[in-house]
Amino acid sequence: MSATYWENKRFLVTGGAGFLGSHVVNQLSARGCRDIIVPRSKDFDLRKQGAILRLFERACPDIVIHLAAVVGGIGANRRYPGQFFYDNAVMGIELIEHARRFGVKKFVCVGTICAYPKFTPVPFNENDLWNGYPEETNAPYGLAKKILLVQAQAYRQQYSFNSIFLLPVNLYGPGDRSDLETSHVIPALIRKCLEAKAKQDKKIVAWGTGNVSREFLYVEDAANGILRATEYYDKPEPVNLGCGEEITIRELAHMIQTLTGFSGEIEWDPSKPDGQPRRCLDTSRAEREFGFRARTQLREGLSKTILWYKRAILGQMVQVRE
Repeated sequence: MSATYWENKRFLVTGGAGFLGSHVVNQLSARGCRDIIVPRSKDFDLRKQGAILRLFERACPDIVIHLAAVVGGIGANRRYPGQFFYDNAVMGIELIEHARRFGVKKFVCVGTICAYPKFTPVPFNENDLWNGYPEETNAPYGLAKKILLVQAQAYRQQYSFNSIFLLPVNLYGPGDRSDLETSHVIPALIRKCLEAKAKQDKKIVAWGTGNVSREFLYVEDAANGILRATEYYDKPEPVNLGCGEEITIRELAHMIQTLTGFSGEIEWDPSKPDGQPRRCLDTSRAEREFGFRARTQLREGLSKTILWYKRAILGQMVQVRE
């Protein structure tokens, strides 16, 4: 890692106040970056050309790391498919175009594992990205992100615009949203277990059958991977970011149950969708191209996340009740 790489550049991090973004910004600062711009949605609506134009005129960034996204769990994806498609597509398309026009030196586009076909061979290899249609509940979001890969590659070919595309697997960790309507599986299960334990409830209800598998990447590892790619990777091919290990949702739920100390029953609701049958990445390209390997084991990461949740979320709930 070169200290001068980070010290002498101005970074624009869209979504920099969000879950993943806040960790990326913290690690940028730790690397010695002195000039980081984090646009807020109340000031810059990134779905609108005028707002993006104003942002680039004010920020004059050397490097853009595009993390801003409209995201959610299976329930939110099913409820707002049109919004998830339009907002994510138009944000990325306009940002890449304006970055090109303003002479940005590098554009780091963070996509989604939901872009992969529903029945991709496991582990998911980047070469299989176009070999089928995504899982239906996440398809609008996944396709909106995947068209940004097409744009990035087309702009590299026509304009020599340096844009890279990363595919992080499901993320988790401190700072993730935990409201049950829009949250992902890990914060939802943590919240259900801790609240049930506090109320002395005998059971919680989890979505689906629990038999599908997922891979989870701790958010600090993801931020590290993004910044390693920012510094070292300059090729058109997409790159997976993950840990290369999968776990069934049922096994995950029992691990969270143990770590939270909830002794009740987990009841599965098969009327709710499972989503993609399996999800596990081939992470060899990331390790080969920019030396990225996840460091945080799932149990360790879950313990840290549960501790954060107890302090940050349950503490707030107690204060509200008082």
